[in-house]
Order: sequence, then structure tokens, then C-alpha cells
Amino acid sequence: MDIVINKERLSNGKPVFVAHCLSLGIASQGISVEEAQANIKEAIELYFEEQPEKYKELAPEEAPLFSVIEVTRIAKASHSVG
Repeated sequence: MDIVINKERLSNGKPVFVAHCLSLGIASQGISVEEAQANIKEAIELYFEEQPEKYKELAPEEAPLFSVIEVTRIAKASHSVG
């Protein structure tokens, strides 16, 4: 399954790892990468247990293409009126 794990922060500032299964639209989280992986695996298994027909719909035609890009914030230029 295609899983993406992002490090995020809770409202109290504590870090959490959020795992997303892109092909199924399922997400889970954990306090470590390993816990997030275990939790998303369990969520996927429960999803297929409840909807076994969905498993047949997954056609592994091609492996997904993943890419990482870096986006930088550009500061706005201030305009002075004189």
C-alpha cells in the first residue's frame, strides 16, 4: 500500500506522526514513525475486513511515483509611499 508519513504538531505543540494511505483515503497517527505505521496497517486491515470487495478493486498496475519537493517561503517586498 502507498503510505505517506508526515511529522505534524498537535495543538499543544507535541509532535505526532500522521500516516496517510493515499489509495484508500485512510489516515492514522502515532507518537513515533513505527507506531504510525502499525496503526495505519491496522486501520487498512479493518477497512478491508468491513469492505472486502474494495480489496479486489485495487489493481496494482503500476507502482506509484513519489517525489519530494522543497518549497521556500518568499518574503513579500514592502512598498513605501513617499
